[in-house]
Parts: sequence; structure tokens; C-alpha cells
Amino acid sequence: MMNVSKKVRSRIKEMGDFQTPPGFSDRVCDLLFEKGIRPVSILEPTCGEGNFLLSALDRFPSVSEAVGVDINAEHVNRLRGKIAQRKNSQRIRITQGDFFNIDWNEILEHLPEPILVIGNPPWVTNAELARLRSDNLPQKTNLWNFSGLDSITGKSNFDISEWMLIHILERIEGRDAVLAMLCKTSVARKVLRYAWKKDVRLASSSTYLFDAGETFGVSVDACLLICETACKTARPQSCKVYSSLSEEVHETTLGFRDGRLISQARLYDRWKHLQGDEYYRWRSGIKHDCSRVMELEKEGGVASFPFVEVRRYRNKLGELHELESTYLYPMLKSSNVAKDDVLEPAKWMLVTQRSVGESTTPIRDKAPRTWRYLQDHGDFLDARKSSVYENRPRFSIFGVGEYSFAPWKVAISGLYKKLHFVVIGSCEGKPIVLDDTCYFIPCGNRREAEYLAGLLNSEIAGQFFEAFIFWDKKRPITAGILRRLDLTALARELGTEDQIRAFLGSSGSSGEWRQQMRLGI
Repeated sequence: MMNVSKKVRSRIKEMGDFQTPPGFSDRVCDLLFEKGIRPVSILEPTCGEGNFLLSALDRFPSVSEAVGVDINAEHVNRLRGKIAQRKNSQRIRITQGDFFNIDWNEILEHLPEPILVIGNPPWVTNAELARLRSDNLPQKTNLWNFSGLDSITGKSNFDISEWMLIHILERIEGRDAVLAMLCKTSVARKVLRYAWKKDVRLASSSTYLFDAGETFGVSVDACLLICETACKTARPQSCKVYSSLSEEVHETTLGFRDGRLISQARLYDRWKHLQGDEYYRWRSGIKHDCSRVMELEKEGGVASFPFVEVRRYRNKLGELHELESTYLYPMLKSSNVAKDDVLEPAKWMLVTQRSVGESTTPIRDKAPRTWRYLQDHGDFLDARKSSVYENRPRFSIFGVGEYSFAPWKVAISGLYKKLHFVVIGSCEGKPIVLDDTCYFIPCGNRREAEYLAGLLNSEIAGQFFEAFIFWDKKRPITAGILRRLDLTALARELGTEDQIRAFLGSSGSSGEWRQQMRLGI
């Protein structure tokens, strides 16, 4: 990837065109041979310069026919020149064509089995190609039946290789064939999930992780995905995960259980009975999307004004402002929560609402300095692109409710690769708020928070969550995963069910408050 021309860099960006180094394609084919794979024909549907195709021809003497297809005319001509020098060149067909316009069924019908479909499809998403105005796109299909909301939040964006691999996998189903493709690990999981969800019959599947930075110069988690389709009946929906191409013993096993992709099938099967009702509701921190204006550091002393406290704060623009303390709250970010640095927050968040959609105009009368500050920086807030602020009062925030101001919380970072829950209280007489990369349970008192944190940090809870978490994701821990754990079932497992029932059923104002938090009132 180093010292390439501007033209080549542009092609790589548009087509996701990472050519497989010959030495690496040799290693992959050696692994396939060691696994006992003996193809009679080879198909590389995005062959590029043909390194995979050539490696496979060298390492599988059983091959009698091979087909390579690529959209790039330069690649095709270069590969044809290499093929022409081989003694078995008459058995190899190299074709220029667009993957999305080719009848792959027809090609496969004329290939003798067993078939090895091998390669390295483009490492690029449909959104990236659309931004580049590329024509190298599949027809628009609702592959996962995404809703309008999912489209807005970006879930409808997918890797082109995901579409390609699913397309090929469906066409080799029922044939004596093996699919062996390099791809992102996230793509491999999505392909497997699709196949298992749609009951595509797989005899076996496995992934072998490799260093994409060393191989292709890109920072992404990647693997070799191998799927065998010589299967007439349904087989266990599982996939062995190997930590490298050289490992002989798999590290973990992915699975598909109860309609869901599972990170570690063994742990899921052991602890699945802990799933259940969400007696304590997990919440996200506050979303404002404008840290330069909404996150400040306290600087200087207190100024006395009638009925209100005014302090000096410096924002991320470097500006110093005197603001009322009314709408400012001590805050923690993911990094603080992950490092358990939660006692004395260094930053304060400007919280303009106590509930989503609430009018922000009362700030004008209650805190005129804060209102003037918001007005002066309105351009920054108005420029926020997220659709959640559309048709909302000016200066709105999101993910805020009475739970945000709970006096005690049990929290975890959603971004860090660390399963650790911390207890968070108050600072300077105010509840500590969290940013939107954190998740938390609101609690009425310290005793309850410490008890819940003890449950969540138990070894059993850790194994339960590990069954669902894919640590290579940008945000590995989500509210959806956290909400799967029934804390009363966990307490029963740990022998403290009476204690959690006492917290849940306590009477008085604190008990009523906790009930409102759980119901989202």
C-alpha cells in the first residue's frame, strides 16, 4: 500500500481494491489443503491480478478447470498474460465483467464439483461508493428488512463484500463446494447470521483471524471465512474461530441461538437461563453532539448574585464565561468510567432540558447568562446533523430524563473493551451526569448501587455478557446486551434474591422513585 500512484490510490478507494500479496494467498491455500479440501474446479469472482487463482492452481493438482472474473480491464489483461505462460492455460478462463451483472448460476452449472470459490472481495461500503458516485454497486435491495429508523441511524449501510458473499453462498448451497474468502470479521459474522437465519445449509464454517494492517495496510479486524456447503440436511449453526492461520485449535465458537448471533456459544448455553425481564432499566447518557459548547471546565471562584450562584467556566473553544450553576452538572465520559476515575469530575455539562422535547425558553428567565451563552453559540448547536434534533426546541439535547439526575448510578463505558461496572454518586451537591457513550442504572441510594455493581461485576455476569459481546465492534457494549440480563435471576444464582427483592419492593418515596425509573416515567 506504500508509494502507490495517485491513480492507483483512487482506484483502491473506489473499488476497495486491496490486492492479496502472493505470499499470503499461498498461506491461505496451504491451510485449505491441510484441511483436506481437494477441489476439481476453482472460481474467483473478483480475481483482480489473480494471486489467489494462481496460488490455488499451484497447490491443488486435482483442479481441472478454473474461472476468474474481474471488473478491471487492466487486472484482467495482466492476469491473462500470466495464465498464457502456464502449461494448463486452456483450462483457465479469465473474463472481464461486473459481479453484479453476471449470472453466477450459469457459471457454476458448468464447473465440475467439488468447487472452491476463493478470493478477496472489495473492502468498501455501499455508502462510500455512493459518495464517490461509483457505478460498482449492487441493485438496491432490503437485505435485512431495515426500518426507516434503522436507515436514519446508519444500519442500512453495508459492506459490498457482505452482499457478494451472501449472493455466492446462496448459489453454491446444495453443491459440493467450499467458500473461502478474506473479509472483515464483522462481514463474516453478518454473512453467517444471514445464512443461519435464512436456513442456508452449511456443513461447517470457520474463521481464521489475520493482521490486516500487516497484510493490506488497513486498520480493521479481518479474517479468512471458510464455509462448506456439501450438506443435504441442517447442521449445528456454529462457527469455529481460530486466532490465526497457523492455529490448529480453535479459540471460541460463534453460534446462532434463538434467532440471535452469539459470540461464545458455550457460555450462552451455560447461562442463557439468566435472560429475562428488565427489572432495572438500563439508560444511555445524555447526547448533545456539541462538546465545544456544551462541555466546560470550572475556572475561578464563585460570584454572589441574589438567589443564584455564578461561576467561571471555560469551554473547548478556549472562551471564559460567567454562567449560572442552574443548568450545569458535573459529568463523566466513557474514559472516566472505564478507568474508574469517577470521584471528582473535571468537566461540567450544560443540560438544557430535564426531558426530551421540553421547552428551553425557561432558561432565559431562570439563567439569563446561560441563555445569552446559548444564543451566542447558537450556530454551533444549529449545525448539529443528527435527525434527533429536528423539529425540537432550539438548544435541545437527547437521551435525557429524570433518570439522568438520579443521585446514584451503576455505570459502564460502551466504548472500551472492558467489562467493569462502577458506582457513581454526586459532586458538589449535584448528581453526576454521563455522556451518551455510557450506560447506567439509576439508583435511589448508595447501598442499592453498590449491591447492583457487585452483582454485575460477578464472574457469572461477566460470562453471561461475554456470550453476546463482539469486542472488535466500535461500541462493543450496548444497552441491548445489558438489558438481556435478568438481575433477579442473577441474584438467585448468587444466593441473594431476598436482597434484590427488598430493594425492588421497598416502600416510601425512594421505592416509588425507583419504580418510576424502571417504568421510564
